[in-house]
Amino acid sequence: MRRARNAKIVATLGPSTSDEKAIRALFERGVDVFRLNFSHGSQSDHARRLETIRALEKEFGRPIGVLLDLQGPKLRLGTFEGGRAQLDAGARFRLDMDRTSGGAHRAPLLHPEIFAAIQIGTELLLDDGKLRLRVERHGADFAETTVIVGGPISDRKGVNVPSVLLPISPLTPKDRDDLDFGLAMGVDWVALSFVQRPEDIEEARAIIGTRAWIMAKLEKPAAIEHLDGIVALADGIMVARGDLGVELPPEQVPELQRLIVRACRKSGKPVVVATQMLESMIAAPVPTRAEVSDVATAIYDGVDAVMLSAESASGKYPLEAVAMMDRIVARVEADPSYRSGIDATHAAAQSTTADAVCASLRDVAAMLSPAATVTYTSSGFTSLRAARERPAVPILSLTPSIATARRMAMVWGVHAVLVDDVHDVVEMIECACRTARTEGFANPGDDVVVVAGLPFGQSGTTNLLHVAHIAH
Repeated sequence: MRRARNAKIVATLGPSTSDEKAIRALFERGVDVFRLNFSHGSQSDHARRLETIRALEKEFGRPIGVLLDLQGPKLRLGTFEGGRAQLDAGARFRLDMDRTSGGAHRAPLLHPEIFAAIQIGTELLLDDGKLRLRVERHGADFAETTVIVGGPISDRKGVNVPSVLLPISPLTPKDRDDLDFGLAMGVDWVALSFVQRPEDIEEARAIIGTRAWIMAKLEKPAAIEHLDGIVALADGIMVARGDLGVELPPEQVPELQRLIVRACRKSGKPVVVATQMLESMIAAPVPTRAEVSDVATAIYDGVDAVMLSAESASGKYPLEAVAMMDRIVARVEADPSYRSGIDATHAAAQSTTADAVCASLRDVAAMLSPAATVTYTSSGFTSLRAARERPAVPILSLTPSIATARRMAMVWGVHAVLVDDVHDVVEMIECACRTARTEGFANPGDDVVVVAGLPFGQSGTTNLLHVAHIAH
């Protein structure tokens, strides 16, 4: 089952798409990776969904990726008397560790890490940035603030501290429990929330090891300051525009999205753009023209994947949303200017053997117009380096590892196929030509460009390029 596009589609499962019929329909309409959002639903709910996905994978013979999205730390106010209060601009407002319900001039904030990190002048955002406070005085267990932007506030609304690096782990006890559960189930990617610095990736890697790939969600301004280090350590990046747009002025988000995408493309790391892509389709069968343009812009920039959140999890039109996204991606990639834009933003290869081989692959594909590029990989490294080059022909990724095949579902242009181990170059070339034909990529008389690493089974050894002719 082959997709006629390069960029991938990630869809979140939820109340609207929990049963086998709905998940099957989403897959048939174009979903490449399913997101299990552990901020909602029980572990047993997610286990049932994953079981359905694996059954579909077996039925269709196509690897399907599964992304476990951890909730991460949630910084929230406590409660208010009567459940709500009104904060007036210019008024004083106190935050402290007293659990007593608050009112118009005070509220509980049971997060000592915030009090430890803030300074005079630090701004605190409440309820997704609807209200804004400025710190005037603070101690180890309190902060006296002035209300800069007032409004109504209710129980347990979120608190954002955009300008401060908080001394807090991205993994809460709930996250660690969910992570253990998800890894035991066999998820392929783990989305790590609340990433602020490279050390957060190292902390998660110590637990996850090689059992899944880590996708860092960039939703904190501090993460942008450490962008190169985070990209270097993570296996993939998600541009989480929701929280990013709360903690930063909204007009900065497009600029940062492009900055992140270019950093990922330069490093050859998969990058996903997420949040509000087709937001109006939660309640309407068609998107706004602005939303269509938003998805198209991400595709023109060369992202690996675009993601649906509430549109597919809890919206009224999940199937229509996936179908619309599929059509947008296909339309953009058919535009002649798409290829020229991809070429114009392509970063120079690094001075390594793997990049030299894959840069040559890009040139060979442009000159010979083969039917496909075939990568043979155990770890996924060769396919990732090939995808980094954004060749003008499809990438057929052959691997003996089902885990690698599933992870490749997130990667631009890659169609992964599970094959048996090969033992020499001749066997590999025969496997490449045979699979290119059976998967519908090539016909007798076509050429395919084969890239691999020798010796087989050793990660990071991409060092072979071979042009093979498929005999009649």
